[in-house]
Amino acid sequence: MPTDSYGGETVLQSKQVLEMITVANDFTLFVEKTDNYTRDQILIYFQRVLPVIYLKASLLPDIRVTDEEAVEHYVTEENWEIIFNAVREKLGQEDIFYFIDLHEKTQHDAIRASIAEGITDTYQDLKDFLLLIQKPQITFRENAVRECRHLFETRYGYKIVNCHAAIHYLLFQEGNSGGGDTEYMDIL
Repeated sequence: MPTDSYGGETVLQSKQVLEMITVANDFTLFVEKTDNYTRDQILIYFQRVLPVIYLKASLLPDIRVTDEEAVEHYVTEENWEIIFNAVREKLGQEDIFYFIDLHEKTQHDAIRASIAEGITDTYQDLKDFLLLIQKPQITFRENAVRECRHLFETRYGYKIVNCHAAIHYLLFQEGNSGGGDTEYMDIL
């Protein structure tokens, strides 16, 4: 088994990868049980876990894969819709927020977005990562880490940042203490 810094078992068992697996697993399990929590519990959890996901994903190693075709996706459109609807139902009208897209040339017009969509897209990418990294073949696990890092850089990293700002506003808007007394929240 190769053990260089770009692939192999050593990198796949590194602290960075193991911590990403841990936080991704916690996040996906929580999101799958959205119905069990109140709106405030959900917002507080997301407020605390999204920065951790962002940090852990940013620390993933840049892996050179031996077979770029060893990538699979598991979250179906139906799975996505179930998660999206559960989160959106809990947030109600507070699901919608606006942000300025820095990729746009004009950057003047706010874009309408959904916390539920951002959370569900992040869930999809992390759930696919978790299921792919469990495969016994090293090529699948290499691709799981590579794909998770790539999707962080191009997709769910942006979703996390934008959703986190909206969640922060909902928790700390004028007259709201942020709900720091919620009992669940041991995410680390």
